[in-house]
Amino acid sequence: MMRKKDTQDVLGSAAAVIADALAVWGGFLLATWVRFDSGWVTVLFGRDPDLYAKYSKGAMAAAFLFFWVFRRLDLYVRPQLGRFENKIPRIVRACGLGIVATTLLAFAVRKVYAEFSTVVLAIAFAAVIVLVALERYVLFRIELHYARHGRAVNRVLILGADEVAGRLLRGFSRDPKLRTEVVGLLRTDLAEPHPSVPGDRVLGKVEELASLVGTLPQVDQLILTNSSLGHHRIIEIILFCEQNLIRFNLVPDLFSVLTGSMDVFSIDDIPLLGVSRWPLDRFWGRLAKRIEDIVVAAFGLVAAAPAIAAAAILIKRCSPGPVFYSQERCGEGGRVFTLYKLRTMRADAEARTGPVWTEEDDPRRTPIGAFLRRHNLDELPQLWNVLRGDMSIVGPRPERPHFVERFKTDIGRYMWRHVSKPGLTGWAQVKGLRGNTSIEERVKYDLYYLENWSLAFDFKIMLKTVFARENAY
Repeated sequence: MMRKKDTQDVLGSAAAVIADALAVWGGFLLATWVRFDSGWVTVLFGRDPDLYAKYSKGAMAAAFLFFWVFRRLDLYVRPQLGRFENKIPRIVRACGLGIVATTLLAFAVRKVYAEFSTVVLAIAFAAVIVLVALERYVLFRIELHYARHGRAVNRVLILGADEVAGRLLRGFSRDPKLRTEVVGLLRTDLAEPHPSVPGDRVLGKVEELASLVGTLPQVDQLILTNSSLGHHRIIEIILFCEQNLIRFNLVPDLFSVLTGSMDVFSIDDIPLLGVSRWPLDRFWGRLAKRIEDIVVAAFGLVAAAPAIAAAAILIKRCSPGPVFYSQERCGEGGRVFTLYKLRTMRADAEARTGPVWTEEDDPRRTPIGAFLRRHNLDELPQLWNVLRGDMSIVGPRPERPHFVERFKTDIGRYMWRHVSKPGLTGWAQVKGLRGNTSIEERVKYDLYYLENWSLAFDFKIMLKTVFARENAY
């Protein structure tokens, strides 16, 4: 728990419930109008005179189902943290589940109450997503405005002046929706404060905790970032917090290694802390992703066939050598597979240098190769890798074994990228992290994708890929 709840959180959740209900109800009625009264869809069997009354009742029932789904997916939790665009995949997923639940209900009651048009349900899916996304964005901006101009409801004292403390400072300052004020930091050892910790924010040493808390305004929460104080001293701090009604939180020792979300489970009442399972660790997640890969890759290969054929002719005319270029890459579990691309460089591009990254204005590129790379067309043959099961449409980009051997010891958590299939495109790629860019930053984006995977997130990345040009050389 990062901070205590206040009236603004409760009002924000209540406003979201009401706005969602209106959006769902309006989406179904809009779909009804499109189906029966817009003239865009042919009506073969006449129009029910009580059309809107019947569908209005159905829409109200759907609103209750959507509320249940949204609540299960924590869409009413406040404060809303992070950027709004990162919430879109969960909104799409929630609307999809809501439509499925509504469709099942419609089929269950059709014999007793009334028949409902499947076309209306299909149109409602799109309409509800659009309306919910719009009202959610408006609410997000309103909540952000009040958070920026409202008073802090959580005052935090940080015990520690290390890198983790610096990250906490940055995190609290970056997201005003937390409405948290850091009143200061206390050093827990003799080391100098980390460069990310401003010297004027350090109020003293941990030994001065009791005397300093008495001079500070109300402290609501205390966060210990360095657990090397020793068991006895930590117990004293916890007891002090209990006596002064201050919430206590401890950053675990493993934070620097295990930065993902964690699970706690028990064996004979002994708590065990570990990394939580990722969405693609589960069978149904992997099955859904494989179906997505097969459908998109099959359709993509058919659609891309003319472009691949035209590119093949131009490649042969530009320079001697094969049309396709094959290269060994590391896939799921670190297993090596052969990746296929349209050749964009001279056939002997790495004869003298060995494995190296492409650079901007790389002289090894052919004229047609530069165009293909800039528009990501050279990677179309990888759709065949996706169909074969070597790759996925979306995932961490596969790297060559030469670089994997180097990075797995130099870059923390690098090998976690290989717990699932690599992708033709990825979250890091659409953010411009490709080619000769920071591997550390790339790993952060790749792991964020794996920890937050969903089909909606995949489709978001696919759409962004169409317009991704940064570092495409």
